[in-house]
Amino acid sequence: MKQKRELTAIIEREGDGYVSLCPELDVASQGETIEEARANLIEALELFFETASEQKVKEKFHNEVLVTQVQIAI
Repeated sequence: MKQKRELTAIIEREGDGYVSLCPELDVASQGETIEEARANLIEALELFFETASEQKVKEKFHNEVLVTQVQIAI
């Protein structure tokens, strides 16, 4: 049985499409829509876990990722 893991997905517009990033593993993908960028990131993450050694996963994994906003004066 496959193990479930919850990861962060950050999706932002870039040009005519969207870029998606999983900061825990520094894995990224892209798509023409938000939904496509999200689906492509999921596919990239699944492929990473299928092909990476356990040691590689441990090396890349950032256990604590915080997403927040900051306010600056400009």
